[in-house]
Amino acid sequence: MASQHPLYSRIYTVMADRIRSGEWGEGMRLPSEEKLRDEFETSRGPVRQALALLRAEGLITGGRGAPPRVRKTVPSQPFDSYISFTEWADSMGRTPSRKVIEVSRKLADPSLAHALDIPEADPVVAVVRVRGLDDEPVMLERSVYIMDVGRHLLAVDLENSSIYQTFREHGVVPTRSRNVIDAVAADDLDGRWLDVTPGSPLLRVRRTTYDQNGRIIDITDNRYLPERATFVVENATAAPNPFSRQVPDAAG
Repeated sequence: MASQHPLYSRIYTVMADRIRSGEWGEGMRLPSEEKLRDEFETSRGPVRQALALLRAEGLITGGRGAPPRVRKTVPSQPFDSYISFTEWADSMGRTPSRKVIEVSRKLADPSLAHALDIPEADPVVAVVRVRGLDDEPVMLERSVYIMDVGRHLLAVDLENSSIYQTFREHGVVPTRSRNVIDAVAADDLDGRWLDVTPGSPLLRVRRTTYDQNGRIIDITDNRYLPERATFVVENATAAPNPFSRQVPDAAG
């Protein structure tokens, strides 16, 4: 019985599987159109349609005279379950890196106090770090912690320790987070530590984290280089949609 899928779609599926499985590694030049036509016993049209799909999916680069090559994989961070940056890196077999820019103790202004659900002028701990994969910068992390948990960070080496692992060692268990994802222009601090021009587009995740008792323990502003990380949100119709769309405040 003939397949219900058009030929170009079947060719695309075979080639995409080869890329995702690692059979065709990053940077590898794809076989020529002539070799692909011979392999799939077809004409130029279906092969070119399949290549166009691969480009649209971001799996290959090239075109307009440049030979198609397997594109460098951009890791995707899931948001359907709670996972820290370190756990995300470990799950991909990558080595997480941390560079501490600042650790400070300060008093919460009205905005921070509201976000952390604490009294105004309560002490908090602020941390700014560059996070990376295999020593390649991926994002700039700005976090503020309530003092009850943040005080544990003042006594550890944050370049060689996981913040959330430190919390767990002191009985604080981050269990869920609320994430707001948007785009933002890089400021001077982003530009310096992510090596981009101020004004360059970054992917931003503003996160509020809760512990096992439902208490807010931190708020974080993470700014990712879009060419080095993407985000994945999975939804199901049988459950409430965890991803909501909001119209930004015009004054923001």
